[in-house]
Amino acid sequence: MVEAAGVDQASRQHALSALGAHSDLMPRGRDTDDFLQRFAHHFPDMHRLFQSLYGSRPDFQDQLTALVLQAARSWNERPADLKALDAERENNTGWFQSNSMLGGVCYVDRYAEDLQGVRSRIPYFKELGLTYLHLMPLFLAPEPHSDGGYAVSSYRDVNPKLGTMEQLRELAAELRDNGISLVVDFIFNHTSDEHDWARRAAEGDPEFSDYYWIYPDRTMPDAFEQHVREIFPDDHPGSFVQLPDGRWVWATFHSFQWDLDYSNPDVFRAMAGEMLFLANQGVEILRMDAVAFIWKQLGTPCENLPKAHTLLQAFNAVCRLAAPSLLFKSEAIVHPDDVALYIDPAECQLSYNPLQMALIWEAMATRDVSLLSQALERRHNLPAGTAWVNYVRSHDDIGWTFADEDAAELGINGFEHRRFLNSFYVNRFPGSFARGVPFQDNPRTGDCRISGTTASLCGLEDGTAESVRRILLAHSVTFSTGGLPLLYLGDEVAQLNDYGYALEEGHGADSRWVHRPHYPEHRYANRHDQSTPEGAVFEGLRFMIAARSRTPEFAGTRLVHFDTKNQAVLGYQRPGSNTLILALANFSDEGQTVTAQTLSGFSAEAVDVLTGKPVRIGKGFALKPQEFVWLRVRGAV
Repeated sequence: MVEAAGVDQASRQHALSALGAHSDLMPRGRDTDDFLQRFAHHFPDMHRLFQSLYGSRPDFQDQLTALVLQAARSWNERPADLKALDAERENNTGWFQSNSMLGGVCYVDRYAEDLQGVRSRIPYFKELGLTYLHLMPLFLAPEPHSDGGYAVSSYRDVNPKLGTMEQLRELAAELRDNGISLVVDFIFNHTSDEHDWARRAAEGDPEFSDYYWIYPDRTMPDAFEQHVREIFPDDHPGSFVQLPDGRWVWATFHSFQWDLDYSNPDVFRAMAGEMLFLANQGVEILRMDAVAFIWKQLGTPCENLPKAHTLLQAFNAVCRLAAPSLLFKSEAIVHPDDVALYIDPAECQLSYNPLQMALIWEAMATRDVSLLSQALERRHNLPAGTAWVNYVRSHDDIGWTFADEDAAELGINGFEHRRFLNSFYVNRFPGSFARGVPFQDNPRTGDCRISGTTASLCGLEDGTAESVRRILLAHSVTFSTGGLPLLYLGDEVAQLNDYGYALEEGHGADSRWVHRPHYPEHRYANRHDQSTPEGAVFEGLRFMIAARSRTPEFAGTRLVHFDTKNQAVLGYQRPGSNTLILALANFSDEGQTVTAQTLSGFSAEAVDVLTGKPVRIGKGFALKPQEFVWLRVRGAV
C-alpha cells in the first residue's frame, strides 16, 4: 500500500510539473483554481483507473500526464457559460432526478429537416414540457453505409444535410436558455471504415493500424471467434472482415464499422478528446452506445467484461476534470443483471431501462402484470445519484430482454413466451390488437423482434377507444415509476406506422424505419382537439406531465413494491417525506378491483393527484379497463 501511494504521489507530481510547464494551459485565476481543486479530488481515481488499464506499459506515466494536459487544455477552451453550468450542477448533482424532467428523442431530418428546424420547434418543446432533448446520430456518416448514423466518420463534423457544428453549438445554447439539456449519441465502440483513422489504418500506417483490432492472418481472429458470438450474421460471418490487402479487422456489427482497440492508450486519449470536444459544444449528456462490447479479451465472449466498466469510469474521471457537468447514459440491451452493472455515479449516471419497456408490452399482451411487477420489485431501485431513463419505445426494435430464470419462477417458459409475444405483436395471434412489423424474423426458429409506433402497437389503426387508453396506460408507468421519462417525439400525437418506409433508399431491408416516420404535421395540428385520437393522447399525456411535475413524491427513483393480489393490476409505491403515492394500473380489458383487505395498510382517505379530488379506498378500489390512478395516501411502505 505504501508503494502504491508513492507511485500515486509521483504520478501526481509528474502531472503537476507538466501543468506548471504549460503556462498557456494554466493562466492564473478562478478557472485555474477550480481545475486544480478538481485535480486534487479526482486524480487518485483517475490514476487508479488508468493504471488498471495501462499500468503494465513502460510509457504509462507519460500517457497519464498527456491525458491530464489534454483535460487542462479542454477546460481552458471551455466557454464561460458552460463553466457556469458546471458550477450550478456541482451544487445540484441530482438535477436529472427531478419530477419535472421530461425527455424527448427524434431524428433531426425526419422530425425537423435540419438543425434550424429543430430550433424552430423549441416553443413546442416548451409547450410539451421537455427538459431533455436527445437528437439521434447527427455526425458525419457515409452513405449508404451509415447504419442510421452509427457509423461515424467524424465526431467533429455534423452531417451537412443537417447543418454545421456551429449550428449545433448555437442550438445547444438556445435549448439551454430554455431549460432543455442537449443529448447526443457517442458511438465509441467503433468508427466508420471511412473515418480518417480507419483510412490511414487501411493504408498500412502502423500508428493507426494500432487503433483497431487488425491482424495479418486468421490466427488471432479464429482464436477470438471461438468464444465471440455473431451479432449480424446476415451482414458477415463471425466478428472479423477481410481488408483488400488481406489483413483482418474486427467488426462486431456491420462490416463497415471497425471496432476500436482500447488496450491502446492512444485510442483512449483520442476518444476522450472527441468526448470533451462535444462537451464544449454544449452537449450535456452522452448516450454511450454499445457499452457491453468496448473491451476485448482473448478466451472470453468479449461482452460485459470487467474492464468495460473500468474504461467507462476512466472516461468519467477525465470528464470530472474538464467538463464536470457532463453525464453519461448507458445503452446496454443485455441481461438485466448486466444492465445494472453499468449504472453508478462514477460510471453511467443514467441508463435506459429496456426491461421495463419490454415488460410493459408483455403485460399489455397477456393482461397479466406478474413479470412487470416482479421486475419493479427486484430490478428497479438503483444506487444513489443515478436514474433510469424510462420509455415505452425507442428508435430501435422491441426485444424481449427479461431473464428466463425470472420467468421460470412464475411458471413461464421464456422461449415459448417470446414466440407468443412475437406472434402477438405482428398480429399473427388470434385476437391481437397490435399492428407491429417483424424485425430480423426467422421463420425456422420463430425468433424475431418487433417494430412499430406506440399507437400502432396499441391498436390505434383500428380506431378503438381501448387503443388510446392503452397508449396512456403504458406511458403512466414510465412517468411514475421513478427516473426520467422519455418520449419518442410524434408518439405524443399518436403517430402511426409508416408502411411506405421501404420506398426510401436504403431502408427496404430494415423494418425499424416503419416506426421512424416523418414529422406527422396533420396530427400535431389536431393535438388540442380531444375528439381526435391525437388530441386525446396529447392532452392525456400533458395531463399526466402536469400532475407529475406538481407531485414531489415522483422525484428521485425509489420505488417500493405493492402486491395488489390481482394479476391484472400493477401496483407500486413512491414514498415521500410524510405521504406516498400509490400507483395502480389495470392492464385488463375488464374492470378490476383491489380489495379493502389488500388496501388495509393505507388510510381510508386518499387524494387522486391526477384530478386533485379526494377518494375513499377503505372499502376497496375499482378500476375501469386500462385505467390507472396515482393516489396520495398515508401508511404502508
